[in-house]
Amino acid sequence: MSRDNDGLARGLFIGFLVGGIAGAVAALLYAPKSGKDLRLDIRKRTDELSDEMGDYLRSAGTKTTEMINKGKHRSEELIASAKEKAEGLIGDADKVLTDIRTRASSEQGKLKNAVRAGVDAYKSEKERGA
Repeated sequence: MSRDNDGLARGLFIGFLVGGIAGAVAALLYAPKSGKDLRLDIRKRTDELSDEMGDYLRSAGTKTTEMINKGKHRSEELIASAKEKAEGLIGDADKVLTDIRTRASSEQGKLKNAVRAGVDAYKSEKERGA
């Protein structure tokens, strides 16, 4: 929507500029002046329009710079937010991994005890039967 407004403003400015030039040329051509005065008036009007165009271009440059700075600021905010969320996810993943390692270690100890008990039971049964 902002682009539509910018396009409308630009079109309106260009319309005023072209209309102003056409009106100035028409007024100068129909005015009863000498060639020298006519050329002087055309030069003055050209200088005025050139100044107006320079003002417009400076204004457009300022607005462009402001928009770029806003875009940079917003992207920095998004990057910081994504980084914060990623760090939170990494922290959560580390907690889960630590918990899994703790459980695996505990289960490994239980498994070793069960295997020992099985081996001991086998040995005692073998001694009884022998």
